[in-house]
Order: sequence, then C-alpha cells, then structure tokens
Amino acid sequence: MTDSTPALELRGITKRFGDLVANDGIDFDVRGGEVHALLGENGAGKTTVMRIAYGLTQADAGQILVGGHALAIRAPRDAIGAGIGMVTQHFALVRPMTVAENLALGRSRGLRLDLSQAGRRASDASERFGIRIDPTARVEDLSVGEQQRVEILKALSRDCRILILDEPTAVLVPGEVDALFATLRALVADGLSIVFISHKLAEVRAISDRVSVLRRGKLAGTVAGSTDERELARLMVGRPTFGVERPPDATVPSGAPVLSLRGLHATGPQGLPALSDLSLDVRAGEIVGVAGVSGNGQTELVEVLSGMRRPTAGSVTVGGVGLNGADPARMMRAGVGRIPEDRHASLIGDLSVAYNLVLERLDDFRRSGRIDERMVREHATELMQRFDIRARADDPVASLSGGNIQKVLLARVLSRDPSVIVVAQPTRGLDVGATEYVREQLLARRGAGAAILLVSEDLDELLALSDRLVVMYEGRILGEMAAADADLEHLGMLMAGRGIAA
Repeated sequence: MTDSTPALELRGITKRFGDLVANDGIDFDVRGGEVHALLGENGAGKTTVMRIAYGLTQADAGQILVGGHALAIRAPRDAIGAGIGMVTQHFALVRPMTVAENLALGRSRGLRLDLSQAGRRASDASERFGIRIDPTARVEDLSVGEQQRVEILKALSRDCRILILDEPTAVLVPGEVDALFATLRALVADGLSIVFISHKLAEVRAISDRVSVLRRGKLAGTVAGSTDERELARLMVGRPTFGVERPPDATVPSGAPVLSLRGLHATGPQGLPALSDLSLDVRAGEIVGVAGVSGNGQTELVEVLSGMRRPTAGSVTVGGVGLNGADPARMMRAGVGRIPEDRHASLIGDLSVAYNLVLERLDDFRRSGRIDERMVREHATELMQRFDIRARADDPVASLSGGNIQKVLLARVLSRDPSVIVVAQPTRGLDVGATEYVREQLLARRGAGAAILLVSEDLDELLALSDRLVVMYEGRILGEMAAADADLEHLGMLMAGRGIAA
C-alpha cells in the first residue's frame, strides 16, 4: 500500500430497507495515519454505512477496499481479519463477566483463561490509554457510561489498523478526553487509520483531519477538519445552526428553593452506597447542572427524585412538601416532571404515540369507566403540533426516530407544567436539530419559572444551559460553581475526584 492508497475505501455503497434508501451511492475513504470524522443527523445513514464496513450489515451495491484490494466483508470476523475494529453503539459485552475477562475474550489460547494475566493486561491497558475502569468489576454492575468505556478500552487494546469509533468520548471528563486524543494522535502517527463518529462539532474539529457529512442517505460533502462549526452544521442539517442562545437574565433566582434535598443517602447495585449525605437546592427559574463521570450516583439521584428508588436517609422537599419515599405517582402529583436517561424504557414501543402521551394520566381520559378515544386522539393531535412530533397519532412509538421519541417524552412531561423538572442525558444520541430543539424547550421552561435539575455527561450542554453547576463524585457533591465562572480544567479535576471547589 502506498501513502496515497486509502487504508479503507467504500465505493458506491447503497443500502435499502424496503422503500427507504439508507445509503445512496456513498463514497468514503480513510487514509493511513488519518482521523476522518463522519457526521450526520439521525437517520442520515452514517451508522448503516459503518455497519457495512464492519460486516454487521450487507450492502445492496458497492465495494469495500482495504489497502486497495476489494474484499468481501460478510461478518465482523472478516473485518477483524482485515484489520478493522469498531466500537458500536450497542455494546458487545458479556454482562456476568468482569472487565478484565471481557477484554481477554477472543485473545486467550486454549480452553482456560489466565485470570491473573487478564487482570494485569486490563490494568496495563487502562493505564496506557488513560481510561479508568476497575478490571475486577462485573459488567452487569456498571452503568451505561462505564460499559461504554469498557468498549473503548477493548477496541484500543487490540491490534487493528483501521479503528471505527462511535461517540467514544461521551462519558469522559476533560482530562480523559485530552488523554484519549493524545493516544489517538500517537496511534495515528504510527499509521493507524481512525473513523471518528461524534455529535460534538468542537470535538470533531479538534481531532479530525477530514470530515465527511451524510444527509438523508447521501454524502453532503467532505471538508477539512478545521472547517468552521457553522459550516459543518449547515452541511448536516441543510441550514446554519447557531446553537441555543440564552436570553440575558435580569436577576439571578434568589427565592426559596422549590426542590430541596438534605442529607440524602441511597444504595445502588448490590446494596452498595450510591448517595452519601447529599444536600442541594434548586430555585424557581434556575437550571442546576450535575456534572460527573458516569457511575458516581447520578442515576440513583434521578431515581430518588422520580420515585423509582427510596432513599435510606435524608429528606426530599418540593414546594415545602416532604416527599420522603414517595412513589412515582405521588411525585408527579407534587409537580415533579421526569425525563429519564433511557427514553425507550419510559415508553411502550408497541403502543401508539397517542396512548404513550396519556400513559401517566389515563384516568383523566376515562368517561363512564372507559377510555374516551376521541379525547385521547384530540389530546395527541394538540401535543404533536405543539411539540413538532413528526409522526401520526396511531404510529407505534417504537417506529419513531430518537429525536421524535424524545419529543413524545417532552410533550408528556411538559404539558403538565411541572414546577420541578428532573432531566437526565436529554440529548444523548440525538442529531444537531433535535438537540437544539430539546435545549430550547428546557430553557423555555426555565423562563416560565420551573426549577430544573439537569444531569448530563456533555459538559458543553451543562455549560450552555446551567445557571449553577455541582459536581458529583462517589455519591457526594464535591464542588459547586456558577456556570459562567466554570473553568474546564478545574471542573475536570473535580469530576475525577481531585481538588476542591474554589
């Protein structure tokens, strides 16, 4: 292979699913010693084309070339044999096994696995790539974010010449992102080819040599990695996206807290402590952002505030009313709206959009003991127009895109005008347009006087939306600061458990 020959080249890749053309004659290549980013809205076809490159999906037409030679990649083993590795959006981990055992799978020889050697290799890989994870932890006990880090580590610890990374930094603190980028640059300097998929435009510009943008199944363009963010956004959505701009605030909220937590304790998986003496206030018209590496109690905090987990000690108060140990229905009646991390688990995929929109308040739509179908449909029609849900009322919610599913959740929660909104990872996995819409909705509720607790692993999102930031580490609030005064390096140190708030 010469320097001018792409390490991986896709020519005229076409893939249809029924009448839907997911990929329409896409040409894409990545060279040796290059980071080539792939961007696109949900449904643009980027996941499909990369699944084809890795053998998870078969193209209807087109060629795959590795080192200038056409190859038939029918399964991931063919891709791995050709030197292609991929971190997919759906984890390929064995949940009952430890991190070390998962990293060793497929690498051990013979019928027995040397556990001590596997542990050492996992620890060495963790140190080398700067991705902190306990090699002895079982995958089933890890959070979604921690499992993603295991996948990243597994891919990086194996020898491959072409590495496809899908949102690899979503759960890393700034220092870890810097360390990962330094590692990737070192690997690229040694000739590794990287396809880097990310929704973060600044991140793409920081690491990429080239950027290819897909829109509606077609290649919208390939540009230099240093291209202005607005131009990248224009290529993605067909219009300039300038981000969400917050209206200037005349005053900082100073009234009595709407949501008040005092000395909160709760247990997590296997009865281990998840929240420890956590105290926090959120006032009307305020967004308090919760920063922290996944697995430091954020999930348990959201579950307590939504009635899904009972605290073992401490108090939860909303509008002056004590809600210790309240169930989800009581929390909802008290004015708490919940937008959870797992949007699919909060909806019933086989039910229609209309019924999912009334799922938490069916009694309001009963007449003489029976559901009034006309009322349900009228309610759905009004909310679908109001929240720009692009579907039909009778469509199964599982058939919607990620952005429209999130809009269904937003509509169901925000239409009740809750005084407190607890929202976790509201834009994870969404495209640029859907992300912008969700953030605008949260800012609108803040402007209307809601108290919002925002849990997100996207620091850009926290800094753009929050009035105050708190940092969680090992179930405690380690530091607090005004978002406008936040320093990324200091924030990253707090998230890694180092340093104290200024």
